[in-house]
Amino acid sequence: MTDEGIAAALDRVGLRLRRVREQRGLTLTDAAARTGISKSTLSRLENGQRKPSLELLLPLAQTYRVPLDDLVGAPEVGDPRIRLKPRRVNGRTVVPLTHPGGVQAWKIVIPATQTTPSPRAHDGFEWLYVLAGRMRLVLGDRDEVLVAGEAAEFDTQVPHWFGSAGDGPAEVLSIFGRPGERMHVRADGQDDG
Repeated sequence: MTDEGIAAALDRVGLRLRRVREQRGLTLTDAAARTGISKSTLSRLENGQRKPSLELLLPLAQTYRVPLDDLVGAPEVGDPRIRLKPRRVNGRTVVPLTHPGGVQAWKIVIPATQTTPSPRAHDGFEWLYVLAGRMRLVLGDRDEVLVAGEAAEFDTQVPHWFGSAGDGPAEVLSIFGRPGERMHVRADGQDDG
């Protein structure tokens, strides 16, 4: 990368920092409290008035739960199919972990503002695992709050909705299979062969 390319990449770090912070539903005050970096320093970083350094970016990457490469815009290397891009879906950040077809897996970041249930039903089966935060799950007539480390599995023909419990963003691992698709589990370590 040329000196001009490096300078251009550094100029875009502030925009990335602001976007990720907002996707997590955090204010500058929240981010400052979690990282130990002053609110004014965070503001100057996001506005491009302060150069990013590892001492500042590492705690931010950890707090925002994103790879440092995502904050600095590091170029992709290797097979581009391996690094699937996050996208925004209904106000949520969705990171595909599998390729289309077959059983699907996603990491979903749900902002703290998504607290109003709008249940829907469709064919399939879903498994949810809470990675961080608190997730509200409405499943039929049940209304539960799951915390980090807890999981739920259900038939998606039952009307369902999941969102934030309202006290911060929730990060969820979702595994979904359509009718006729199934996950192959090998508990004994032997080949199905």
